[in-house]
Amino acid sequence: MLSGMAPTIATGELVADLDRLRERADALAASLGTAAAASRTLGRERAVLRLLGITGIDREGRPLAAEVVDRYVSGRRDRLASGVALPFAIALLEYDAGPQQMALDIAGGAVDLALEAQLLADPPRRAAATVHLERLVAAAVDRIDANRTARRDLIAVLGDRGAPWIGTTLIEPSALGAASEAAELVRAGADVVRVEVPVGRELAARLGEIGQPIAAWRPGDDHEADPAPSGSQRGLTRLRDALDRAAAERGAYVRLATAPAPLAGPEGAIVAAFERVDLLELDPMAEIVATGVDADRALSDFAFAARVVRRGGTSILLGAGPLVVAPDLDAGVNSDPATRAGRGLALQALGVALAIRHGLDASAVLVGALPAWIGDEPDSAARAAGEVALRRHLFAGHDLAFLEPASPGSASRWSAISSAVLPGSGTGLILRRPAPAAGFGPIADSARAAAEVAAALGGSLEDRAIAGVALEHAMAAVATAIGTLERLDGEGWASVVGRSVDGSQGGRLGGDAVVPAATVSDPVEVAFG
Repeated sequence: MLSGMAPTIATGELVADLDRLRERADALAASLGTAAAASRTLGRERAVLRLLGITGIDREGRPLAAEVVDRYVSGRRDRLASGVALPFAIALLEYDAGPQQMALDIAGGAVDLALEAQLLADPPRRAAATVHLERLVAAAVDRIDANRTARRDLIAVLGDRGAPWIGTTLIEPSALGAASEAAELVRAGADVVRVEVPVGRELAARLGEIGQPIAAWRPGDDHEADPAPSGSQRGLTRLRDALDRAAAERGAYVRLATAPAPLAGPEGAIVAAFERVDLLELDPMAEIVATGVDADRALSDFAFAARVVRRGGTSILLGAGPLVVAPDLDAGVNSDPATRAGRGLALQALGVALAIRHGLDASAVLVGALPAWIGDEPDSAARAAGEVALRRHLFAGHDLAFLEPASPGSASRWSAISSAVLPGSGTGLILRRPAPAAGFGPIADSARAAAEVAAALGGSLEDRAIAGVALEHAMAAVATAIGTLERLDGEGWASVVGRSVDGSQGGRLGGDAVVPAATVSDPVEVAFG
């Protein structure tokens, strides 16, 4: 039921347009989602190796799973299409080795996986490799299922503060320092601790090729003998343990959230399932628009990651829609706030529809409530009310997430606006910008107080139907959103990312690393199908 205090929609015409927008998004997701689920990418293949137990770096300090995949695929589309799993499984049988040791041998050049793959032409050997792969996948899935059960049992034992959960992002870059910081944040009132995953080798290399180098990870000042990034799998293991200990002290479960970098969603999903991450940021639309990732690649990565997330019981977070300005650059005319909001809403609706199509329940998909830039616009509070009202209707059944922009200059205004439009129910997350743990207590108290006030007023006031600027903004945004999806369906992604991009998207990041799968079913697909 909609709370009485939150912005709502009373205009029948707008309700009909929102239903039309949802139908457009569902139809487009059906066609895009089918193709995405039947494709393979470098990210998926790295994730498969992680599923089989490959972790860490090789003897030269290179990411081990990535090195094995790159050595085997070597730019050949046929190898990518057939995948790395069966060649890897037959190599395990031939050398009677474990997955981690085999991966190290391949990375070091002692084993040529391409030669081992030729043994798959022998039916008995292929059958044996398939059986061995099935066993490895089954063991991995058992681990994922055990983590899902552990989450449920811990919540039952420790209790849960209930939504909305208040959280922030870790500042410490190294696992040791991050674990201490996370515990301090929990004591200060955090219900969710978010950690950013370092940029992977593929994205760093591709951005470097176009003159956008990525700063290398640097450990913190904790002088740890064997430092690990806080967002690495080893770092997340430490964080999960630290959060569970802090949760036991305070008597309520604490959630861990991760934000994988673009081109790394599938790996992020596997790690999330293994390390009991509760919330995973997966936003293919932001990858396509903000980072410049090839659309087919982003959607294929998302399709695989979403199915892993479903099995692991992790929730995902989709942003409020990326800022789409390429059409303005093509036309040479700046768009108004409602137009920009509508484009973002269209892509957010498409992302939600894809998540549902890949098997996620609405309760497992949180949606951003406010575009990051809305607070800098004229009549920002009224426009924010329109944005929340639209999403409460369009994404009924989904919890909203209020994500504070990173810019410190807008902190006070964002806090005031979000508090004014915060629904009394249906808000799952309030994520504040990074702040030192020592000062997070008042921030958490303020956010929790706003949620409590909204909940109290929700049962005491009549519905607040948007009107005036809020209604005008909402109606214009929805009209733009419908038009955006219509153009996307008819003209392709160039209508969103710019006319200079050809229909194949081949020049965008990762466009050469996505191909239709050679087989429609293998043990990995069966496990997450």
